[in-house]
Amino acid sequence: MAQPPPDVEGDDCLPAYRHLFCPDLLRDKVAFITGGGSGIGFRIAEIFMRHGCHTVIASRSLPRVLMAARKLAGATGRRCLPLCMDVRAPPAVMAAVDQALKEFGRIDILINCAAGNFLCPAGALSFNAFKTVMDIDTGGTFNVSRVLYEKFFRDHGGVIVNITATLGNRGQALQVHAGSAKAAVDAMTRHLAVEWGPQNIRVNSLAPGPISGTEGLRRLGTALREPRPPTDPPLGHRVPTEASRTLAGVMLKSPHACNPSTLGGRDGRITRSGDRDYPG
Repeated sequence: MAQPPPDVEGDDCLPAYRHLFCPDLLRDKVAFITGGGSGIGFRIAEIFMRHGCHTVIASRSLPRVLMAARKLAGATGRRCLPLCMDVRAPPAVMAAVDQALKEFGRIDILINCAAGNFLCPAGALSFNAFKTVMDIDTGGTFNVSRVLYEKFFRDHGGVIVNITATLGNRGQALQVHAGSAKAAVDAMTRHLAVEWGPQNIRVNSLAPGPISGTEGLRRLGTALREPRPPTDPPLGHRVPTEASRTLAGVMLKSPHACNPSTLGGRDGRITRSGDRDYPG
């Protein structure tokens, strides 16, 4: 059985990559990835590019995505367009999508990965702090999905994958803002999948859980580093590459992928809408 490639800490490309899927699985597709300059967004961009995809990585930090794009293009030989964009600002999203379409002529895949998080007790959480996380995670996911729907997906179809979290499944102390925002994204995923499915737009979400070596885990400190109980094992060896391969192989290419679904990258659980499935 093929083994996953060794992972690396931080936002650097993998020193070696063993293809578990056909190397040209995503050849000449174009993926628009928010939050693509670091963490899981960076790794998703890399794995997609190693399977032939071109990418657009967008973030509020232009220096970060510029550096990331150089690394990604150098390691994979595919094109990577870095863009400065705040998902909370629809005009900025529209401008970024227009620039991506001008560069590539198409966008096949949207990965909504931009997020904000920090640890804070609910009783000490300011109203503005709660709103900020909701605006980035939930509002940003809708903004980018809505703009891409209007500008390309409505007429051409496409795939949307929303990166969510397992926080809202059972509740987590100090995370009411992030858990609430991601739970709303899971609900949005189901609504959009049902509404846009007939237009050949597949919408799914991935809830990978804590991811080693990412900015999110570095910011959250030791609170999320404690060992999980034996009844909640990780699905794979290291989440970043496991999550990326799951996206590329199951959600983006398989004609049998269900719509909508939430795949839990950490514990393997899948929740699905009971409405109907649409072909991918």
